[in-house]
Amino acid sequence: MTTTLTWLGHSTWLIDTAGQRVLIDPFLTGNPAATVTADQVTADFILVSHGHGDHVGDTVAIARRTGALVIANYEITEWLARQGVENVHAMNTGGAHPFPFGHLKLTIAHHTSMLPDGANGGNPVGFILRLADGRKLYHAADTGLFYDMKLIGDEGIDLAILPIGDNYTMGPDDALRAVQLIQPKRVIPTHYNTWELIAQDAHAWAARVRADSTAQAVVLKPGEVYRWE
Repeated sequence: MTTTLTWLGHSTWLIDTAGQRVLIDPFLTGNPAATVTADQVTADFILVSHGHGDHVGDTVAIARRTGALVIANYEITEWLARQGVENVHAMNTGGAHPFPFGHLKLTIAHHTSMLPDGANGGNPVGFILRLADGRKLYHAADTGLFYDMKLIGDEGIDLAILPIGDNYTMGPDDALRAVQLIQPKRVIPTHYNTWELIAQDAHAWAARVRADSTAQAVVLKPGEVYRWE
């Protein structure tokens, strides 16, 4: 089964798998790296990792327009309901649930999660997605390095998406250590070069990954599609 992953800039991803379109952290309006606008993107499901504006982004507008089911922690789904989003599914850290696109599990992430209006955004999370063909994708979302990434790796991760931007998340050094803990077969960097503050040389990082781990590092430009065969 072929799954495609499109990097829409920053930490926004569109995953097309099993006939379902899964949009992750849809920050498009105000995102200088965005390759589509909020009114152009379509989705069946939206995953929101935490409450910051560069991750909640255009969730409300896209969900209301498309009817996509929004999956996030309890606090964020309650907040979305107050914004007029009716189709939500609340989860929490460590919990898992089957969906038409695959089996989704929420992991810990070391970050913060205040919502744009100052409301409590609950605990930030990452995502482990087991596809219909059994392969596993880990999207770490915004996080610092933590040793329990080794436990995530014990799940058998085929593809990891890791932030490398530094300042707000892991930087290149810690992201390389994360690869060594998780031991994915493939890894793609994210959450970098949106602004000068998080500018990084992803190709240099990928070369370090290839030299110091067994992972295949893939670097995309915003808007590029990775066909995961």
